[in-house]
Amino acid sequence: MNPTLCLLLTAAALVAADAPKGPALKEADAKPPGQNKVTFTVKGDKRVIESNGIPDHKVATFPNRGNPNAISEQKYRLEVPANPQPLTGGATGRMMSAWGVALNGVVFDPGTAEVYNDGDRSNPWHYEALMSNTEMGTTPKIKVGLGLDQNHGHVQPNGAYHYHGIPSLLFERLSGGEKKMTQVGWAADGFPVYAVYAFAKSEDPKSELKKMKSSYRLKTADRGGDGKETPTGKPDGAFGLDFEYVAGSGDLDEFGGRAGVTPEFPKGTYYYVMTEEYPFIPRKFKGTPDPSFSKQKMDPHSNLGGQGGPGAKGGKKGKKGPPPGGSGAPPQDGPPPEGAAK
Repeated sequence: MNPTLCLLLTAAALVAADAPKGPALKEADAKPPGQNKVTFTVKGDKRVIESNGIPDHKVATFPNRGNPNAISEQKYRLEVPANPQPLTGGATGRMMSAWGVALNGVVFDPGTAEVYNDGDRSNPWHYEALMSNTEMGTTPKIKVGLGLDQNHGHVQPNGAYHYHGIPSLLFERLSGGEKKMTQVGWAADGFPVYAVYAFAKSEDPKSELKKMKSSYRLKTADRGGDGKETPTGKPDGAFGLDFEYVAGSGDLDEFGGRAGVTPEFPKGTYYYVMTEEYPFIPRKFKGTPDPSFSKQKMDPHSNLGGQGGPGAKGGKKGKKGPPPGGSGAPPQDGPPPEGAAK
């Protein structure tokens, strides 16, 4: 079998083994609507990323039944610390609009706006984009899932393509299809982001490569909800709150990272690793995230957020998309209103 096809099939199965699988990922068989443009420049104590947000790999066809938005160019100017420092206890406060940025200039945005029972975004019971199963609680509008493609990406109402998990085709290109420690981006706090593999012994670059395991697992106690604003039943991975951090149960800390040497940092650094199981993309910061990733600081045309709807536009160059399922589009993911929990 063709090695690339094998990798795509493997990527399509990047879900937690102990939780139900979500809707099938859509085949990335279409070219993006434009040329990828991205630059990384170190200016003083900042690493500056300027990007049009267009991916440099194939994507699924957007709009599609689960995602009514078309990809359009953005105008990102993001900054991260060039010499990041870890904070004792990590950063506090809610997660920003975007968690980080890939080396191709596409943002990592793991959270969703879809809430149990179509509730208010301030409700902390948000669905997981990669784990919500085909019977998404009492939210019939999004039974079809969120239209994610094989790169675990889809499109915001403003046309911003973004990743909810391992960017499969980018990872394939950067790794050359080989099993090796591969940097795929930068977190908003300036620490590097790797995908899947790291050295078994964090301080020994000659140790074997190991697939990193998250230290989060499904909770065992019932959710204890009321069935109206909060879900009932046993945690199954459909919601972020179905998981809990158990120190030492995996290879990574509660921030989704570890300290050690990497090919790019032979003297050592703190780094994050994107995993095949929850949280897929980390949800917390070990250091201080740069405010350029916040909802208020990002360019108006790249501001993540907003609700999708029938005929939602994909941005200033977006096309109108059909409502999924033929009757009312699902709300699409993005940050909650300022001051609300995420």
